[in-house]
Amino acid sequence: GKIISRCEMVKILRRNGFQGFEGTTVADWMCLVKYESNYNTKAYNNNGPSRDYGIFQINSKYWCNDGRTPGSKNACRISCSKLQDDNIEDDIRCAKKIAREAHGLSPWYGWKNHCRGRNLSSFVRGC
Repeated sequence: GKIISRCEMVKILRRNGFQGFEGTTVADWMCLVKYESNYNTKAYNNNGPSRDYGIFQINSKYWCNDGRTPGSKNACRISCSKLQDDNIEDDIRCAKKIAREAHGLSPWYGWKNHCRGRNLSSFVRGC
């Protein structure tokens, strides 16, 4: 895994069409990534019965398969370990699927608790 720099992450999000995606902004996604994983592709958090993986902290109950989450839906059809490597293209595809189904970023507590309804311009400033 690696830590992606702030401006590099902004560039990746812009290049992948996150600005305006499901009514979100690049700044929204930057804030989400900051609070969910601190830009670390290897991030991992244990939530008891399920776990969150990678830069977008994608959950094993619904979205990826880690082989140890009972009743996992694996809606992104991906192994959770693939969400912790340096290649974040598959992470991006899955994160967009989550946002598309939720019509926004409400599935992410990091975004709900720290980003929603705030001025997030500092996350993209100077990039």
